[in-house]
Amino acid sequence: MESVLSRYENQITILSDCLEEFPETDEPVWILGRQHHLNADKSKLLLDISARLWFTYRRKFSPIGGTGPSSDAGWGCMLRCGQMMLAQALICRHLGRDWQWEKHKKQPEEYHRILRCFLDRKDCCYSIHQMAQMGVGEGKSIGEWFGPNTVAQVLKKLALFDEWNSLAVYVSMDNTVVIEDIKKMCWSPPQSSSASHSSAHWHRSALGRSKNTGGLCTGWKPLLLIIPLRLGINHINPVYIDAFKECFKMPQSLGALGGKPNNAYYFIGFLGNELIYLDPHTTQSFVDSEENGTVDDESFHCQEAPHRMKIMNLDPSVALGFFCKEECDFDNWCSLVQKEILKQQSLRMFELVQKHPPHWPPFIPPTKPEVTTTGAELIESTDKLFELEEEFEILSV
Repeated sequence: MESVLSRYENQITILSDCLEEFPETDEPVWILGRQHHLNADKSKLLLDISARLWFTYRRKFSPIGGTGPSSDAGWGCMLRCGQMMLAQALICRHLGRDWQWEKHKKQPEEYHRILRCFLDRKDCCYSIHQMAQMGVGEGKSIGEWFGPNTVAQVLKKLALFDEWNSLAVYVSMDNTVVIEDIKKMCWSPPQSSSASHSSAHWHRSALGRSKNTGGLCTGWKPLLLIIPLRLGINHINPVYIDAFKECFKMPQSLGALGGKPNNAYYFIGFLGNELIYLDPHTTQSFVDSEENGTVDDESFHCQEAPHRMKIMNLDPSVALGFFCKEECDFDNWCSLVQKEILKQQSLRMFELVQKHPPHWPPFIPPTKPEVTTTGAELIESTDKLFELEEEFEILSV
């Protein structure tokens, strides 16, 4: 017990040294839906930040596509930020938002399984290899810089092949979130069910479970909601700042993707008018899993002072992320949006509507393509598997 306490105290001492970077203030710090006070719980704040999975540039991994780059330094920062946002969703899904990481402490198997999803190997579902090659279907060459919307579209398509996490990934169009479409997607019956088991046969109960007439059981598919936005032309419009900050207060918050032209950051919170972010612009060596399936995870957690930037220095092209494990989480998110985001009568950051707009094409929940191969071989043929999404160009160059 003494050794455990000693290790914990040492970690707090290291993190407390980092807090010298924070100003003395009575203002609260918000990190992914959790409030911290610098004057009361400084160590908890840094422990909360260091618990987030941190993905950076890596080198010496197997060449992408067999002959491509073996490092993503200089071009993969937005892909790494997308990985961090998705990893936070998976942490919330399997371990809960209040899970904390501690150096050298044994972690549950689900944690290591989450980490393995992002290792820099072609057979890992959210690896830099898979994301870069899936980006080809979005019009991005391997080694080309991505914007937030491109990363969102890539994650949406890769999630179709991830049966373990079984996420429903919704990427909004035209600054509009459609409640009807999201519920249709999250309550879709299993793909293996026959045509006769149509969605009309699925009935939700008060406990959030459902059954179809064939006796199969299902439930709400955990939702990863990504909202690409442009909050100005060349600079962020100040009218959006309060609503943007409000998103980090929501318990469903996964932060935001954005940054500056060709420099992407993963924003996880704010203090006053400064955004707090994790920076992927550090190049580390490739790390693989051990024979027992565990991962040496020290380099996947940022144990230094988090970076901050003035919110007005943010490029106007961003993507907000939210995670709703249960339908009640999504309903609560809708209520918070109505109360805190849509209270602005003009220049709303985005719209939340109940029904699918009649002038839009019909909404069809995405399904895994019927193919006979998996892994990197599958991803190399994405142009044949998926229709291209309408391009939403993000960060200006």
